[in-house]
Amino acid sequence: MAAKKITTPLTDEVVKDLRAGDAVEITGVVYQARDAAHKRLVALIEAGEELPFDLAGAVVYYMGPSPAKPGNAIGSAGPTTAGRMDAYAPLLMRHGLKGMIGKGLRTAEVKQAMQDEGAVYFAATGGAGALLAKRIVGNEVIAYPELGAEAIARLEVVDFPAIVVMDCHGGDLYAEGRAEYAREV
Repeated sequence: MAAKKITTPLTDEVVKDLRAGDAVEITGVVYQARDAAHKRLVALIEAGEELPFDLAGAVVYYMGPSPAKPGNAIGSAGPTTAGRMDAYAPLLMRHGLKGMIGKGLRTAEVKQAMQDEGAVYFAATGGAGALLAKRIVGNEVIAYPELGAEAIARLEVVDFPAIVVMDCHGGDLYAEGRAEYAREV
C-alpha cells in the first residue's frame, strides 16, 4: 500500500482519515520540540501568554538534531522517546496540537487526549536519523535558542516518512502488535 501524502497544518478531516498502521509522507512545517521546550510552552499557556508558534493543526517532532554539515539544513534528525513529553501533550492537544512524531509508547492519558481532541501520533524510525534528515529542507530556530538542541525549530519537510502508531479512533499499533505476537507464540 502506498503512503498517504499529508500536508501540515493538519485538519480534523485528515486526522480522522488516518488509522494506526497507515504509512504517511508529511510535507509542510513541523516544529521540533522536546521536554524542556514543552515545559516552557505549558507554562506560557498556563500564564495566558502568547506561544512562539500557532498550535492549531501543528505537528511537533520530538527530536534533538545534530549540527548540520555544510550545505544541509540539519544534521542527523532521529526521533526521541515520546514518553518524556506525555505530561505536557494533553494540554497542548487541547490548544490545537494535531500531530506528534516520536518513538515509543504513550500513556493512557495521552491516548485518551488524542481521541478527545482529534490528534494522531506518528512513529519515525529510530536509528535512521541521517536518512530522515534528507527530508528536512529548512530549519530555523524560532524560540529558546539557549536550550541548544532542545530549542524550538521550524522545520520544513518534504515527504517525511512516518507510520501512524496511534490514531484518534483509539487504534494503537503497538498494542495490536503485542496482541498479534501473543497469539502466534
